Amino acid sequence: MIDVAKIADLILLMVDASFGFEMETFEFLNICQVHGFPKVMGILTHLDSFKQPKTLKKTKKNLKHRFWTELYQGAKLFYLTGMVYGEYPRTEIRNLCRFISVMKFRPLTWRSSHSYVLADRMEDITDPEKLRVEPHCNRNISVYGYVRGTHLKPSTMVHIPGLSCFICPSMTPIFPPNHPFKCGGLPLRTLSIDPSNYPCLSPHYPHPTPQVLGITPISPPFHPQLPPFHPPQEPRQNLPESIMMSSMIDTTTTMDSKMTESKVALFTGEEPLSMEQAESCLFVTSCVNSSVWNVNVSMHRTLNQLAVIPLTTRSPDHLSVGDNVVCECCLPCASIPRFVMGFKLPPPTDSPPLTPPGFNISSPRMMEVRMPDEELPSSREEEEQGREDSGIDGSSEGEIFVGGVAPYARNLLNDKLHCLSSVVENHQYHENSLKTKSPFWLNNIFSSLLQTFVDDSDDESSQDEYEHEGMCIVYIDGKPSDNEVRFDVRTLCSWGVDTCRELSEQTRMNREEFENMDDATRVLYEGFRPGLYIRVELHNVPTELVEHFDPTYPLILGGVTSTEGNMGYLRTRVKRHRWYKKILKTRDPVIVSVGWRRYQTLPMYYMEDHNLRQRMLKYTPQYMHCWGLMYGPITPQGAGFLAVQSISGSTPQFRIAATGTILESDCSTNLVKKLKLVGYPYKIYKNTCFVKGMFNSPLEVAKFEGASIKSVSGIRGHIKKAVTGGGKEQGPPGSFRGMFEDKLLMSDIVFCRTWYPVQVPKMYVVASNLLIQKKDSWTAMKSVGQLRFEQNVKVPVKGDSLYKPIVRPEGRQFHGLVVPRALQRELPFKSKPKNERGKKEGKRDKLMKKAVVREPKDKQIAALMVALRTMDNSKKRTKKEERKKQMAHHKMMLEKQEIKDHWRHKEAKKKIYKALAKSEKRKSKSSTE
Repeated sequence: MIDVAKIADLILLMVDASFGFEMETFEFLNICQVHGFPKVMGILTHLDSFKQPKTLKKTKKNLKHRFWTELYQGAKLFYLTGMVYGEYPRTEIRNLCRFISVMKFRPLTWRSSHSYVLADRMEDITDPEKLRVEPHCNRNISVYGYVRGTHLKPSTMVHIPGLSCFICPSMTPIFPPNHPFKCGGLPLRTLSIDPSNYPCLSPHYPHPTPQVLGITPISPPFHPQLPPFHPPQEPRQNLPESIMMSSMIDTTTTMDSKMTESKVALFTGEEPLSMEQAESCLFVTSCVNSSVWNVNVSMHRTLNQLAVIPLTTRSPDHLSVGDNVVCECCLPCASIPRFVMGFKLPPPTDSPPLTPPGFNISSPRMMEVRMPDEELPSSREEEEQGREDSGIDGSSEGEIFVGGVAPYARNLLNDKLHCLSSVVENHQYHENSLKTKSPFWLNNIFSSLLQTFVDDSDDESSQDEYEHEGMCIVYIDGKPSDNEVRFDVRTLCSWGVDTCRELSEQTRMNREEFENMDDATRVLYEGFRPGLYIRVELHNVPTELVEHFDPTYPLILGGVTSTEGNMGYLRTRVKRHRWYKKILKTRDPVIVSVGWRRYQTLPMYYMEDHNLRQRMLKYTPQYMHCWGLMYGPITPQGAGFLAVQSISGSTPQFRIAATGTILESDCSTNLVKKLKLVGYPYKIYKNTCFVKGMFNSPLEVAKFEGASIKSVSGIRGHIKKAVTGGGKEQGPPGSFRGMFEDKLLMSDIVFCRTWYPVQVPKMYVVASNLLIQKKDSWTAMKSVGQLRFEQNVKVPVKGDSLYKPIVRPEGRQFHGLVVPRALQRELPFKSKPKNERGKKEGKRDKLMKKAVVREPKDKQIAALMVALRTMDNSKKRTKKEERKKQMAHHKMMLEKQEIKDHWRHKEAKKKIYKALAKSEKRKSKSSTE
């Protein structure tokens, strides 16, 4: 689960509604939260096990709100009603595929800065002769997969989770052989029936299995040539579908090339448009900020009226084709993935055109892009009904179909980061044009920002989106506005003109620099681009990886930067998970998952004092954050991590012990712990005392000269000098002379509080579960407590650690307080010592001194009275306990009766209100008739 959470873009979380959320579900959500939290979509199954609709509705609501609590408010939860003949209904699966296809993924910090490859194929390329001589030698393997994340540099270091780090000596891109059709350097598929032209028949085409059609794949330079295959053709009638299929089979060009060459005329009498011209009319704007942009394009036409059209309007029926419409702002950040299309803007005769030639796409209505064999609702009511039938909870953004550019619109929708750069590349501008009020390329953008595709919502939600997402100031001839609102462009945008200029210049320089380079040279500079299918060679891999290779277990090659390959100390902020039952102990081994790595280490926990002292803790706090130090590879700060005690076996308890964040990396530590040194005085003068037993040599005393010391009675002092030479003050080695505020007693004990540096153990063990047959049974180093529990060994008890009774000498007499007479005269009367008289002995005290001896008869009477009193007290105690039990039972019965009365009143109210509603409906019907 940990490795999957690091690479998955979309997670379909299957939940059994009849059982509810399992412990593994919450564990996986916490793992995802630590590693960036990719997109999660919940799917409820086994809904057909509920027979009562009321119970089903209540269960859906409870699970939905619990799901929202773990993720966020409004998280999508899909419902699969049940299985029919062992399969889910096709309509629900089609709707699920639809929502998956339009899902938007936000870039994660770790993946956007690190490249990785999810291997779909692994081959053993070790020399057979070497294997014959030494069967258990290290292997050389080649791994195939797509590059993801950022650019993957050649000869870089990669880390395989569950194995170790390796240097890649060879990386080569793989393209399908025998393919003449290419677009932008990437081969495309053809529709010829010749198997040699089918890329899927090539062993080097991306394929999850190592063998395709019985061909053993080898190195990329060699491509096996298969003989042409001609399937037997049976004579069929000239049916329309047969003619269409035969024409498709005979086609030797790609569909994309046909779409590129095709032209479409949207209106009669208009010039047909090519795909490039149609694409230039489709704009997606990013957050373009400018402190100087104050676009006012009213100079092109004498437009005297203002109308405010929100960007969230679905279909402005009050506008028609041919109206003179000019926009004056751009979309905010929330509208990055949305497409807009403008109305027809015929240029006036007395002013330059607002749009370039070919900008003639005009449509007052919108159509959604439909996948093949996809049936979408035709109206708003049908769409809502279809959404309810499919069980989707929440709304999703749609797409716009403009002319014949559906594939381009879909590509632009998924490529959010390329939006602004594409606009800048397609519309070059000069520095002088930015100073004018209406740059040519800005007019094209603004005129295309008229309509936006948004989710269906009521008027209130539309108004909210209107207020929060921005608006568009539009000039329209002869149509006044009822609610005119202006927004300053500076408040809606986030980038400036300088940023756009630098981006355009950098894009131009990069394009000019790399356009004439071949792929091999370009890879040396920028690495392998994301989306390329590459072959990676790894040398000296343990033979257990090949012997116990499991194709169902993910094999990930995570890119590692040069600094992340070094070892050091990681300072982290840690918190024990609230669902983990035990607190964590310092130096107990834990398995940490951070970045691509999973390894075991010995963390040290500490708290930081107000003077930045790192004070070691023996245990983590119960409900608070603390800091931790552990030894491991250098990791960028801000990366999240989680800690578990064990990954082997199964337990019903929650397994994630702690979560945290990397704060910084360092090569040294300043961790300290408290140390209390104890000494005993052996010679006392007025304010000077000679102490022994605290140190062992004069050298140790010299290191602590000037240190503060304190006695048990609270008298403070400091260390002066070590006692050296002969004399009456001579003591054992390590004795010293100390100066105190007051005179000590021989019974006093002297303490010296110090801070001792603690070394963090350098332990780093990779969780190499890929080298064993059962991947989930890897056993790490156990803690001392686990070993004692397994071997039934008791905790050793140290005698010095036990609490002992305090034994003090009896009969010690302390002298009374003697106040000098001179001081008594100066003291106030309240503070002067008084002459206290001795306490007068009373009658009871005199009686207590005399011994009382009873007669035998009196002893029997006293014993009988004691027995009777004891029996009476026992009976009273029994009656009191019985009375408590009766009261508790009576209270419980009252609570049950109260609950029954509450539900009975509630049901009665429902029936009454239902009857009242029916009577009101009858009255309203009779009044209308």
